[in-house]
Formats: sequence, C-alpha cells, structure tokens
Amino acid sequence: MTFPTERDGTLPRRAALAKARQSRRPSRLGRKAGAADEPDYQVPEDAGFPALLRQTWQRAVDAPDLATAVDTLLTLAGHVPADIQLRALPVADETALKVLVGRSWRDDARPAERTEGAATAFLGEIGLDKSGRLVVRVPSKGPLSGEAELVDGVLRVPWTAEDLADYQVELALADDRWHASVADCRQYLLAAGSDGRRELLDNLTEAALRTAPFILYAGERQYTNFRDRNTLTGKTLRPGHPDCALSTLAAVPLELWSDSDVLLVVCLTLLVRSSGYGRIEEANGTQLTLDHVALLFERTRTAYNAADTTLPPVPAPASHGVAALGGLADALAARRRELMGRVRLYREIYGPLMHKIERVAGPVKDDAEQLEAALCARVRERLPVTGATLAELTAELAAAPGWLAEPHGEFGSGLESLVYETVRAATAVFDADFAMSRGMRSLPALIEALRAEEFPKIAAWEIPHFFCCVVPSPESRRLFGGSVSHLADTAWAISSRMQYNSWHFLVGNLPKVPEIAARDHFVPPAIPDVAYYSDQHHNGHVAAKVRFTVRSPQAVEVLGRTFNGFMDLRLLRCEGLPFDEQDLLAADRVSAFIARATSLAAALVAGGAHIEVASFDSQWHWDKIAA
Repeated sequence: MTFPTERDGTLPRRAALAKARQSRRPSRLGRKAGAADEPDYQVPEDAGFPALLRQTWQRAVDAPDLATAVDTLLTLAGHVPADIQLRALPVADETALKVLVGRSWRDDARPAERTEGAATAFLGEIGLDKSGRLVVRVPSKGPLSGEAELVDGVLRVPWTAEDLADYQVELALADDRWHASVADCRQYLLAAGSDGRRELLDNLTEAALRTAPFILYAGERQYTNFRDRNTLTGKTLRPGHPDCALSTLAAVPLELWSDSDVLLVVCLTLLVRSSGYGRIEEANGTQLTLDHVALLFERTRTAYNAADTTLPPVPAPASHGVAALGGLADALAARRRELMGRVRLYREIYGPLMHKIERVAGPVKDDAEQLEAALCARVRERLPVTGATLAELTAELAAAPGWLAEPHGEFGSGLESLVYETVRAATAVFDADFAMSRGMRSLPALIEALRAEEFPKIAAWEIPHFFCCVVPSPESRRLFGGSVSHLADTAWAISSRMQYNSWHFLVGNLPKVPEIAARDHFVPPAIPDVAYYSDQHHNGHVAAKVRFTVRSPQAVEVLGRTFNGFMDLRLLRCEGLPFDEQDLLAADRVSAFIARATSLAAALVAGGAHIEVASFDSQWHWDKIAA
C-alpha cells in the first residue's frame, strides 16, 4: 500500500473501490473480503469472562468450608483483590458476609465464630451472578434463582438463631449509615437548585460518554455504560436516550429521585472533582456511597502525602459528609496536579472487573535500569545514536534530528526506523510476546490542518490515517498453534485496534467545535498502567490472548500544541508472569524516547521537511512475520 496516494485520493476510483473490497487480513491479502465460509480462527462462545466465572464457581463448590468458598468468589479464584468485590455488595449482603464469615471492607470486621452443631434457623444461599458479583440470600429475600442471573446454582448456607440476632443488629447500623448518606446527598442536591442539578447531570453524562467502560452499583441498582446492560450514556445509549438514568432525571423533581439515583449523581460528582473523569474507573465494580468515596479518597490522600513529604500534607476530612468530601476532592485534585511533575503516577488494572487503582511509583531500581541498558545496547546497534541511557540517546537525537526525515535502512524515514527498532528491542528485552507503538501516518497533513484551524477536517479522518507497529517475539507462534499465518493475522488485528485508539484519542486534544463534540472520542490518557488478566471482556483481547500488559501513553508536541495520548508503547504477555512496577518504569522511559522523536519529527515537518509513515500496514506485517 502506498499510503499518501490513497490518502490524497489520487488513486483511480475504480482501483480504490477494488482495493477496498479486498481483505486486509495478512493471510488473505489480494482476496475478496468477507468471502470465507466461516471464521478462520474460531474462539469459543464462552471464552474469556464466562469461562473464568465457571472456573470460579466450581472452585467455590469444591471448597472445604464456607470461608474458603467466599474468598474464592470474592477474588474470582485469585484474579482480583477481594476488597473490590466486598465493596460491590449492597447493605444486606455486606452485613451478611460480616456476620457469617467475618469478611468486610470496613475496619470493624472480626472473624466470625461459628457454633458447631447449632440448630439452623434460616437456610440462606450464596451465589455468583454473571457480572462476577457475589450475591447473598438474606432473610428478607426470596431464592436467588428468582432475583439474579446466576453462573450456576447456589451454596446453601445455614444461619443459626445467633447469626440472625447479630445480623439484625448489624443491619440496623448499616441501614442508618445508608439513610444518613442519602439524606446528606439529597440536601446537597436541593441546595444546588434545578439549574445546578442540570449542570451536574450534563457533566456526568459527558463523563459517561468520554470514559472507558464502567459498572457501578448503588444499593441493588446497577449503573453501566458497558455493552447491552447499558443504563448510562456510552457506546450503546446516545445522550438523552430515555434508558439513560442520568437523562431521565433532568426534568424529574428531586423528591421523585430514587435513593440510588441520588447517590449516583453526588458520588460521581465527588469522584470527578477529585481527578477528572478517570477517577470513575477507580470505583469500577463497587458501591457508590459516601463511605465508599471516603475510603477511596483516604487511600489517595495517604498515597499523595507519602509521595512528596516536602509538600504540606493534605488534611483528613472532618467527616464523611458531602461538604467535607467535596473539600477533600478539590484538595486531592490540586495535589495531583502538583505531583504530576514530581513523581510517576500509574494505574493498576484488574481486567475481570475493569477496576483501576491509582498508584505512586517508587524509585527506579536495578531491574528497570538493566532493562533500559539492554534496550539501549540494541538500539545503538541499529540507529545512528549513541548513549548508555535513554536520556543520553534522546539528548543526542535532539541535537541532530535531521536523519528522522531521511531514508534509513529499509524504511522511507528515520522516524519509521526508530519506531520499529525500538519496538523490536522492547519485545526482546522485556520478554514480551508482543510489543507495539502507534501514531499518525502523515504529520504534514496534521500540521497543515492545524495551521488552517481545520478542526472539522481532522475529525473526519478515518482509521487509515494512523498506524501501529506490532512486533511479536519469534517464539510467540507457539501461542497460535505454531502457525505464522495466525500470528501475522493476530498482529494485524492488534495493529488495527491500536490505530482505532489513536483515532479515538486524537480529537480529545482539540477545541470542542461542533464536529469534535459530536465525534466519538475518549479523554486522552496521560499516565501509564499495568494490567492483569485483560483476556476477559474485550473480544479482541480474548482472541489475541491479551493477558498481562504495560501501556505507557505519551504526549507529543505539534506546532506548540500538546497532544496527550498521541502515541504509546505497549507490552503484552499472553501467559507466564505479569509485568511489575519496574517493568512499567522502564517501559515508560522507552515510550518517552519514541514520543520525543515524534515531536522532533513534527518540528522538522513544520520547518519544511516531509515525513510520511508508509510502513506498518497489513502487507508489512505479513512480510515481517510470515514471509
């Protein structure tokens, strides 16, 4: 493919249409698209999350005692921290687990003491629903089979008279906390007035639209922008859709809002105030109450205070009320802005529940420095740069960047060569099954559009305007039955998805003219992350066996404008050990090296050079992997 010709529309129409009808899958290049009788690579319908849920349930059934079974369900057989699932429980279920097995996310939990041989006063149940949440039949509920969509059956749980008495006391206390939280939130919304409430709803609707998938709970109700269960604006529900819980509240008197809706609006508002839309994902899979928000904020406050002791500590809130938590949210947002230039923030992602936890990285240690040294040695062999560290390589590159605009090796530009050789080195050095980096094919086109402020034109660009270079390890074909064709097709599928990510993030950096506001996009990512068991929900992740990853998004400067998330470096392991913090810190430096090269290339183009990325299409991936 000669990308600039196609992009400029100079390819004859008949030839362009013929090419569009051809498959872009590397193993089917030149053949008609959609002509296969069945998919080349069948993925079981229940692969991913359904399989994990079945495995978890079977382990719980086989557990030697109730406590072990509950721990298995809470951790999804060791795939997520139990703390997340404990915070997903509504009041009655939370109280029941505290009484029956002594498990709670609160500090006042104590190991439950079961009286052997005591008579059964009530036969309860514990199950696992298909969202992955543990569910409990308490005395006020009917059988779980009639109230929840279960993975399988139920575990029968005998309650003694003592259990019932303890449960009654604990439930009364928990209910009091719940109702006090709701009353405080209602008072806050009442004070905001109708215009203030509408502004809150508009902001949260935009947050749901521009944020990655999340699933939240308030009491028994589930709120999500994820797939066919959508109850909030997202990929399925447009803003203003009658099924969106936020949209339906706009014209409804506050007195008619449910308690769950009240908690949803206020708690999400507090989360967004503390760190923008991204903080919502740190509540993913948990209950929205003031106590839960307070816990998340306290963990964040403690981490921020420890991150830089030269700054005055952020004080603890006077209470868990809305006003006090609102003040803390503002203080955390301000402190986060201060820390962004001082320490490295990142997120841990637990794929089965899509739950994110913000962390403050510790210092770079020998492990990360050794990875960096090994990568620099490989890059020095293939690129015209010298230096023992990435900082030294970057400094030399910045001093003499001209070769980025000239042919280098097998590539039409030094920028392409730098991207490929750095990604290739990362695959080897980090013991990854795949490494990849994405970006924009035509910096000249971007610069021309920015100079003319043709933001609608940029919004209209499609996925072929972007690239992603994917380099698998030589050994990774073992993951796909030893087939290099399957490996090449998988690499291209990954590349295509990463091109979509570039398309998805780019316009989030531009002025919100109507065409930008109307186009699908997420808030561009700004901090790295390390993910565990991502081969659960996303169909592409399941097919490509995306289990453990590191992602380091980076900003690129073009014409003095900062484009967050313009590119990234991703590392992927399909099996074995997960990546750790030192891997992430080293990968972040590698990603910054490629980003700096891209910024330098943009500056060269702004000065008159011409750099187009013509490599990294499906033919290129086939030639590199299978030929």
